This record gives sequence, structure tokens and C-alpha cells, in this order.
Amino acid sequence: MLRRFLAFSALLVCFAMPVQPQESGGSDPGQSQVQESPKAPPNQNQLPPITVTSGLVHLVATVTDKRRSFVTDLEQGDFKVLENGVPQEIRFFGRETDLPLRIGLLLDTSNSIRPRLSFEQEAAIDFLNRVIRRNKDMAFLMTFDNEPEVVQGFTGDLTLLTDAIHNQRAGGGTALDDAIFRASEMLANPPLPPGPDPEVRRVIVVISDGDDNLSDHALSDAIESSVRSEAAVYTISTNTDWLAIDDASKPSKYHLADGDKVLQMFAEQTGGRSFFPYRVDDLAQSFLDIGTELRSQYYIAYAPTIPLSKGQYRKIDVQTDRKGATVRTRKGYYAVPTAASAASR
Repeated sequence: MLRRFLAFSALLVCFAMPVQPQESGGSDPGQSQVQESPKAPPNQNQLPPITVTSGLVHLVATVTDKRRSFVTDLEQGDFKVLENGVPQEIRFFGRETDLPLRIGLLLDTSNSIRPRLSFEQEAAIDFLNRVIRRNKDMAFLMTFDNEPEVVQGFTGDLTLLTDAIHNQRAGGGTALDDAIFRASEMLANPPLPPGPDPEVRRVIVVISDGDDNLSDHALSDAIESSVRSEAAVYTISTNTDWLAIDDASKPSKYHLADGDKVLQMFAEQTGGRSFFPYRVDDLAQSFLDIGTELRSQYYIAYAPTIPLSKGQYRKIDVQTDRKGATVRTRKGYYAVPTAASAASR
């Protein structure tokens, strides 16, 4: 099914206006410019949209039960997709367990995480060893303090990634927004697998306290960049502002610090997930949970029944008939008509 989808999708793209990744510098005046669609202000109540130009809306969905365990046995008929309240026909469906991963691992190396750096390094290495499959998945390592730095580009070589992680030292400020902006640009055009199935799953994993104090890019810029790249952002907070209530073995978050809220915003607006480990040892479990989720998702694609009107915001609601199950995915997009859909109006 996925192979048929890719062939069909590639044909549609031939008739669509391509969206170029956002560049930080100028563009070639000899090339046609693509007008950007309006962007919604980022907040925790409304997710920013994805831009659709191929005639199909692509979604990655995570389903959990009441205990927050992953539900992985659903079929296409178990899902319902609504766009602006109107039911849509699911054209393509599949489980994402086999898609090649392209992972950006962003490690905060500012002064604020110095006491926890060593364990963060070991947890990150263990995560990559569990997730990266030889000759299939790739990752890059970016550190950020005063500014982001790619210390290891895309590779599937775990030895190179491990050595790069071990070689990092802490010091300086925190340029989180700049790091996510740059990582998103890299994931917008990642190395693609050879052969007829060029689809990949784009993921950003961030380990930080979320307290940005040096970025040149605004938070809204970083969120928009991650949305445009279609990368899901998973965040692991290193903030230690916790309070144990009654039972010290079951701590509760006293409140979300400002940095925690920023990390949560990135995750919520890109279809990712935020983690707030209590002890430094819990970092390893957070990484393990991310790896499990990446292998427990569904792929859904549909063609909107209403002709696309440029700049129009379309709300997406994905539901399942499974009792007690919750679906997590993107919540909407700004429509951009394809050449074919424009001609049909």
C-alpha cells in the first residue's frame, strides 16, 4: 500500500507548485518565488499548520489508551478523519514502523546542565544504539550553548555519533531557538534512501532546560521552521524544579517553569511529546519511550474533498472508534491549491 501511495504521490507532485525550504539568506532572482502562506501565531491552544501542495494531506498519528500505553493493532477502518468537520476518505494507511528515520539530536551544552551532562551523554548514546538501524536510519548531532554547532552530520555510523557525543563539554549560554531552527532546515532536505520509496520520518530530539537567552531567531521562527520541515519535536526537560507530594517515590511537578512551557510548546505544535524526568536516571527511560513511540505510529493520507483555497486554514480531527483510545497528531494546515485543483475550479 505504501509503495502505491508513493508512486501516486510522486505523480501528483509533478503537477504541484513545490514549496522550497525557508532560507536564511537571499534567493536566486532568476528563480520563481513561492509566496508564503500566512502563519498562525504559536500558542499552546492552537497548533500551527502544515502546508499542502501535492493534493494529499499527510499525517502521522500516535494512539494511546487510558494508561498511556501505545495502541498498535488498529486498522484503517478504525480511524475517522474530519476536515473542518467534514468526513474525509482515507486514501493511504499504514504503520510507520519500517520508515527510515532521520533524527536530529540536539544536546544542550550550556552551563546550566553541566552537573548532568555526563549522564545525558550516556542516555543519548543508549537511545541511538536502540533506535538506529544499520543501513537504514541516520542521525546528526548538534550541540548548542552560545550558538548551535553541528558536530556530526547525518550518518548511520554509531561509532562516529558516540565519539561526537563523548567529546562534548559544557559552557556558555543557551541558543535553543537557533538550534531548532537550524536543525529543522537540515531535516527539510535530509539524505533520502535509494530506490522507489524515498519517504523518511523526520524527528528532532532536544535535551535542554528550555531557557533560551542568546538566540537570534524568535520562538515563533523556530516553531514555524520545524512545522515546515514536518519534523516531530520530542523534548526532554533537564529542569529540576519538582515537588514530592505525600509519597516521595511518586513526585509531582510543582509547576511548569517557563523553559518547560517552551519545550512543551515545541512538542505539542509538531505532533511530538514532552518528557519531564524527575531524577537524572529517568532520562534513560524518556529516551526509551521516544524510541518506542517512533515504532508505534500510524501513517494516514487523504485528499481534501473541498477544493483548496490559498491561505485558508483547515482544521483536522482524527478519531478512532477504539474505546478509551486517544489520537495525537497535527491539528490543521493552511491550504495551497495545486495546479490541478486550481484548474478544476
